[in-house]
Amino acid sequence: MRRKVPGAVIIGILVVTALGLPLGLTSFQGIVAPPPDPRPTFLALDVGATLEIGFVTVIFTFFFVDLFDTAGTLIGVVHRAGLLDREGNLPRLNRALLADSSATVVGSVLGTSTVTSYIESAAGTNVGGRTGLTAGVVAALFGLALVFGPLAAMIPAYATAGALLFVAALMARGFADIDWEDVTEYGPAVIAAIAMPLTFSIATGIGLGFIAYTASKLLSGRLREISPAVVVISLLFALKFAIS
Repeated sequence: MRRKVPGAVIIGILVVTALGLPLGLTSFQGIVAPPPDPRPTFLALDVGATLEIGFVTVIFTFFFVDLFDTAGTLIGVVHRAGLLDREGNLPRLNRALLADSSATVVGSVLGTSTVTSYIESAAGTNVGGRTGLTAGVVAALFGLALVFGPLAAMIPAYATAGALLFVAALMARGFADIDWEDVTEYGPAVIAAIAMPLTFSIATGIGLGFIAYTASKLLSGRLREISPAVVVISLLFALKFAIS
């Protein structure tokens, strides 16, 4: 990356994967295979179950996880891409959330796990991928992965670990914009940043950050500095953590 080599992250992943072959740490599983049969899960929806009282907790949990995972990812990626406005807000956020929620619905119809945005996108924005063309190319490559599934599955987890750490390093740049003179600002931010890797969840980290932010403002007599929406979200997160 320091030498400005295009695709440095991908090259690193492929090199580590290749090194694992002679060491017996990478298993070659073939090149192409028929895509998985979608019939067992396609449109296999139990709509009646959503009307049960106990299912409300499940909907509530998935809503929070998907919404705040996506919000945290979007803010982090667009901050790295330099696309935030002067107030630090994301223009046309509603369109981004609409795209993500639509993908979630389509994914559920197909029977996949929750479809959402991924923080690894920061690696793409870091090398200039900031438009819908980038997303279109990535989508096309994922489509090819349906056929080249065995080749994609050959890449082990340890080959991508370094790339994930590099993405974390890219995201850490945002700490420079925190007000380090105000403990009610940097305290919750640090709590959120530490909680995310420890809980393996962006949404959980954001939730703990919201709660810490609201509590610190309340206990320091500065509750008027935050909006009612932040207070409501903090209470909802506290409720979610209490019942989950």
